[in-house]
Amino acid sequence: MDIVVRGKNRSVSARLDAIAREKVARIAKFTHDAGRVEVDFAEEQHQRVSESQRCEITVHLKRHFVKAHACAPEPEAALDLAVDKVGHQVARIKEKRVSRSHPRRRASSVTGVDGEPGDTGLEPDDDDDVDGSGRIVKTKRFAAKPMDPGEAALQMDLLGHDFFLFTNRQSGNAAVLYRRHDGQLGLIETSG
Repeated sequence: MDIVVRGKNRSVSARLDAIAREKVARIAKFTHDAGRVEVDFAEEQHQRVSESQRCEITVHLKRHFVKAHACAPEPEAALDLAVDKVGHQVARIKEKRVSRSHPRRRASSVTGVDGEPGDTGLEPDDDDDVDGSGRIVKTKRFAAKPMDPGEAALQMDLLGHDFFLFTNRQSGNAAVLYRRHDGQLGLIETSG
């Protein structure tokens, strides 16, 4: 793993460089494909002294990159906070990779969207499919009831899903209601 320690509008002492390299090297226990790690220290001009030192860490993985920053009164404290954030993100990526390549089956049946008992939708994975180009492992059919987008939003929240397929009562077209990254809702509707 290639570790680069830099200072933006400040110098990085040899002691801080050594501490940063030592702490960032611990990220390797969460992943084996970290190629390059960049650690940038900066001194911010804040009104609050408690956030004057900023540390930003960027980890370049094989198919992803993870970036986190933290502010603290001392650069070492900012480094600790940023390393914790990056470690958590890298561990989550590893967890997702493992769960995709080693799905577990549940012994009990799960109720599907249509109210009928069904399987969990998890099938054994023959190949190591961690690059995001997944394959369809389950197909589900249900009757899309005509409803207003407001009612669809309520149904989506009740089910705890991030999206909901329905027939828009106002237009008669198929529509998908989805939760955006900013927490708001979006609506995709077919035309014609």
